Order: sequence, then C-alpha cells, then structure tokens
Amino acid sequence: MSEQYYIHPASWWEPCADGKVKCRLCPRNCIIGNGHFGYCAVRENRDGKLFSISYGRPVAVHVDPIEKKPLARFMPGTSTFSFGTFGCNLGCLFCQNDSMSRGSYESPGNYEFVKPERIVELAQQYKSDSISFTYNEPAVFAEYAIDVARLAGDAKLPRVLVSNGYITSEAAGDLYPLIDAANIDMKGFSEDFYREMTKSHLQPVLDSIKLLYTLGKHIEITTLIIPEKNDSIEMLNLWLDWVEQNLDKTVPLHFSAYHPCYKYTAPPTPRETLYAIRRQARARGFNEVFLGNI
Repeated sequence: MSEQYYIHPASWWEPCADGKVKCRLCPRNCIIGNGHFGYCAVRENRDGKLFSISYGRPVAVHVDPIEKKPLARFMPGTSTFSFGTFGCNLGCLFCQNDSMSRGSYESPGNYEFVKPERIVELAQQYKSDSISFTYNEPAVFAEYAIDVARLAGDAKLPRVLVSNGYITSEAAGDLYPLIDAANIDMKGFSEDFYREMTKSHLQPVLDSIKLLYTLGKHIEITTLIIPEKNDSIEMLNLWLDWVEQNLDKTVPLHFSAYHPCYKYTAPPTPRETLYAIRRQARARGFNEVFLGNI
C-alpha cells in the first residue's frame, strides 16, 4: 500500500508564519513546525500542511459488549465493533491505556490501512449491533471517525463515542451530530486536577458534555476515582450540582476504581470510597449510578 493511503489531509487547521500550522482540533491549538507533530503525536506538519497519520490505521480492533464502553442504558446486552488508533491529546499521569495513547506508528507492528467502508463491513460480518470509536481518544482520528460514522449511519448501525471530550466546538460540531451515544470521561471536577493530572483544562470537557446533551444524544459520564485527588465528597457534590443544573438526574454516572498505571503509582482506590460516592449520589436523587473496576 503506497504512503498516500496512510497520510490523510487533516481538517481544522490554518497556516501560520514560517511554514508552521495551527491545529484547531482540540483546545491545545498546537502550533506545529514543519516536520513536527502536535501534542497528540498523530497530526504532522508536512511542508506547511497538516496531515492525520492515524487515518485508516487502527491498532486495536475488537468486538466488545456495549457495557464495556461503559454504557449501561444504551442497547444493553448487545455487542459493539470497537476500534482505536495511537495518539491522545491529554497527558494523564494515570493513563490506563498508555500503550495506545502514547504509542507510535514508528514502533514495530503491522498497521495495515483499513478503509472506512471496511470497518462497516467488518462490523456487519461479525454481526455487531453498533460501531464504537474507543480505546484511545477518538478526537485525534476525528477525520476517520467522521467518514466511518457517515457510512455506519447509511448502514443503520448506531455509532458510539468513548471520549475525553477535549475537542474544539468547531470539530465537535462536525463529529457530534453523527454520534448516537457517548461516554465522556470527566476526569475530576476541578481545574486544578485537570491542570496537574491531565495537562489540560476542565471547561472544554464540560462544554462537550453540554453539546452532546443539547443535541439530544444518549450520554453517560465516567470518572476514574483517584485517592486524595478527586475522591472527596465535596468535589462529588460540586459535580452533582453541575449535572443537575446543566443536564438532569437521569444521566447515567459511572465511577471507576483507579489502579496504578503509567506514571502514577498511588495505591488503588478502596472499594469503600466508591460505595460512599454511590450512597451520596443516590441520597441526592441520582439513581443511575454505576461502579466499575471493583
């Protein structure tokens, strides 16, 4: 397969001085010099033009239960054809999937080009009930996700997004209308937490959640609970306040236990912490509360 099939023109960017480009895919707004990559490591400036090197190059493809996304209230009991690429636009110290988020196409492996049409064909071949953009952050392969989503829509296959929500309104405006259901990671309801632990910011994630809700998409939200970082009842109550004021109490909320991974080695989340979070949420009238990794 010739290189033209692997290197796909990127969307959401603009030229800058001295051959640099500005990527407008996510709130980082990376300024990328010629021959260099953005923070996500899969968007490259080649001679003053931006390209997506993850387009059509999935590195993980599986058929999963929809509950694994996790989605508790969208097509329960069904299977979803799931795929992801290398790359991520967050810098989570506790990343639970760093082999993909921080992986590279320069590492040894068979990264065969897979056309969008083939993804839909495979989903049908394996009798999957939906297609999921998952494993790593789908925003970094948004051009590919959009092309697959359009074809999946034509084939009447629901489309699922599992995302950190760190995307500009411009790019989200192109991707989100094509999605049927989403699980968004809200890492911790604190700007300090986002800045320290993920090298990013909270507000764009909240904006993404609100946009999906406004569009009428099925949405569920997951928080990985990290001891002494985002596990306090005070932070939980602030988060529940936000959900109640901006969404509603029927939105399913997932709270998952952290385990030491990547660059973070704090002890794992005690079960009782998650049980206490669930009790507090239920006491406030949030009945769609689910616990994971315990």
